[in-house]
Amino acid sequence: MAVNELLAIGMFISFMTLVFTGFPVAWILGGLSVIFTALAIVLEVDFNVAIGVDWDYTSLSVDRIWNVMENWVMVALPMFIFMGLMLDRSGIAKALMTNFSQLFGGIRGGLAITVTIIGLLLAATTGIIGASVVLLALLGLPAMLGQGYDKSLASGTVCAVGTLGILIPPSIMLVLMADRMSMSVGDLFLGAVFPGLLLGSLYILYILVYGWLKPESAPASSSGAASWSLVIGLFRAIVPPAFLILAVLGSIFFGVATPTEAAGVGAAGAMLLAWMNNTLNFEVLKEVLYETTKTTAFIFAVLLGATAFSLVLRGLGGDEIIERTLFGLPFGANGILICILLATFVLGFFLDWIELTLIILPLVSPVVMNLGFDPVWFTILFAVCLQTSFLTPPVGFAIFYLKGVAPEGIDVQTIYHGVLPFIALQLLGLLIIFNWQQVVTWLPAQAYGQN
Repeated sequence: MAVNELLAIGMFISFMTLVFTGFPVAWILGGLSVIFTALAIVLEVDFNVAIGVDWDYTSLSVDRIWNVMENWVMVALPMFIFMGLMLDRSGIAKALMTNFSQLFGGIRGGLAITVTIIGLLLAATTGIIGASVVLLALLGLPAMLGQGYDKSLASGTVCAVGTLGILIPPSIMLVLMADRMSMSVGDLFLGAVFPGLLLGSLYILYILVYGWLKPESAPASSSGAASWSLVIGLFRAIVPPAFLILAVLGSIFFGVATPTEAAGVGAAGAMLLAWMNNTLNFEVLKEVLYETTKTTAFIFAVLLGATAFSLVLRGLGGDEIIERTLFGLPFGANGILICILLATFVLGFFLDWIELTLIILPLVSPVVMNLGFDPVWFTILFAVCLQTSFLTPPVGFAIFYLKGVAPEGIDVQTIYHGVLPFIALQLLGLLIIFNWQQVVTWLPAQAYGQN
């Protein structure tokens, strides 16, 4: 094996090792690119080893970073983040919780189904995992525990449903993936609609079966029968978020607005809804702007570090090693794709979705494209696989979001136990999408008049 390939392997192993130190990932990525560039220069100058990576080569990072920063699609990122955070403070979720709980409360597992449906609506309007999990925990968890729900089922439902926002459009993860893959954001948004609904439906089906098998762990509430006043109240609660979803996603799907323009509409609409609910004031606006800036800065810092890291890794031949290794596997095209998804699932135990999107996805995507797979289908498969990274220990962020606001008696072990069935459901959803590509490709094909 050549020296440059040994450096590439060492660079990747160093990254995997340093992640566990707790040091900021952006600094790890950028620092390793500098360190391994310097190491390559030393080997080339002092030991006459031809590597081809020097400071002139690494300085290409500046041009690549500039290309990222001037991409208008990336403007949608902070706008969608702002929209999600503002909606989190608008009071819409509380109104939905009140009305849906009255509608489904008489069903075994009805409160958990209510949390799932609200989570689906929040996913289509917020897309911020931390905000969704915390909001659902504060609204739904006390209600379920007070009704006598099993603690594991209640906590697992909140965690799993809260992660749907990273997949269901408008998703900031899909915006990043579109940028990394040089694809249309609208294509990915359309492709993710049915997979997101599929996961939500699997969750509801599981809760219904759980309530039927263990009625004492998911009891029905004593809510009254449905009435016209309940229907009217539910309609009033649904209309505002439904209008915002239509304004944002509808404008993209029907070609009225670009994703960047739709993000601006969404941010303005979220402020309007907060104002209509009398929750918009200077302090709320200041807090939302601060959180938006902090979240955007974190994502872009990792993006800049990943750009430098990927450039040096490619210069050392890292992409060629990956391509050679994957094509060398004794499997067909489907077997290679399964290996990629399996590796992504395992890496999700240790890495955040941002690192996996910015580092792993660009490295494996050329192999997948050479194998002839549909790029939209593969990207959505990858995105669904990343859903598990929020629930799998030890770096399951949704678990720690929930633990931070969970009432007394909900420990980490209880949450771990609760999310296991939902991880299995996510993998089942992944299997369904893998075997039936139309789940992803049908809607984009209909939107663009393809056969």
